[in-house]
Amino acid sequence: MRLLILGGTEFVGRAFVDQALAADWEVTTLNRGRTPAPEGVIALHGDRTQVDGLAALNDGEWDVVVDTWSWAPVVVRRSATVLRERVEHYVYVSSRSVYADPIPAGADETARLVVADPDDDHFDDYARAKAGSELAVVEEFGVRAVLLRAGLIIGPRENIGRLPWWLNRVAAGGPVLAPGSADAGIQYVDARDLAAFGLSVAKRGHGGPFNVVSPVGQATMGDLLEACVSVTGSGAELRWTDAETILAAGVRPWMDLPIWLPPGHGHEAMHQGDVSKAVADGLRIRPLRETVADTWDWLQSIGGTAPHRADRPRVGLDPAVEAELLGLPQR
Repeated sequence: MRLLILGGTEFVGRAFVDQALAADWEVTTLNRGRTPAPEGVIALHGDRTQVDGLAALNDGEWDVVVDTWSWAPVVVRRSATVLRERVEHYVYVSSRSVYADPIPAGADETARLVVADPDDDHFDDYARAKAGSELAVVEEFGVRAVLLRAGLIIGPRENIGRLPWWLNRVAAGGPVLAPGSADAGIQYVDARDLAAFGLSVAKRGHGGPFNVVSPVGQATMGDLLEACVSVTGSGAELRWTDAETILAAGVRPWMDLPIWLPPGHGHEAMHQGDVSKAVADGLRIRPLRETVADTWDWLQSIGGTAPHRADRPRVGLDPAVEAELLGLPQR
């Protein structure tokens, strides 16, 4: 199989590269060349935001293209148009953010989407950008389009900061503010499992949208934080604190306390989605503790500080706010 990845040097794109190379696929990457290409790939250079940025793709044919673009949809439209006759399947890594609010618990792929434009050349809203990009891919590829509507993506090489923040905070030890209830369910996907599923679906000629996260009931917030304590060996003390107290202090779910969303603040949309379609088509999610352990090992291997995407805000709770909520002296 011949794979083209638009990007391919960081987090999710790199997971697709690694999965494909492990399966003996021929892998080509197209990016600006600012980050060294993974060993074993055919590296092409181009800036997709420029008029001639896809010139390196004027020749060649591939079985699958993978695209993780998150900004102006017109960029995806151009790529899909250029590749329409020379690629069999277009795998677009989308997001469950494409669903229009309010997103009820148990929503599947038929839920209502936000209004978007596949030819929009501006980026001012993440949900519309992803939804517009989906439209562009479907309009150019039809049933040959694979839309991976991921939720929380974690795992080694994460450059958003969510799981790395929790790991480093727990590794520091002492009392740790644990938000809400330990048995609150969470849904996640390891980037490696997301990549394996996307490549498998495309290889088998399947298409359409898929919610790609773990099934409801597979993991909880308690599982996540207890795994962080275990793999770091810090002996940190998790102090579970009710959501009302945390919210009253002005703490922002998801941003100040990554991954956590209390009921009524997005939990139903992010952590209670229906993934039965993807599971029936072969989605397998590795145990949460394995993902946490592998991410910790990777963090340790690079000195403990994860890379961070410049276009994403930094996450994490102010130590002073945590100490105040826990009734501790200021650190």
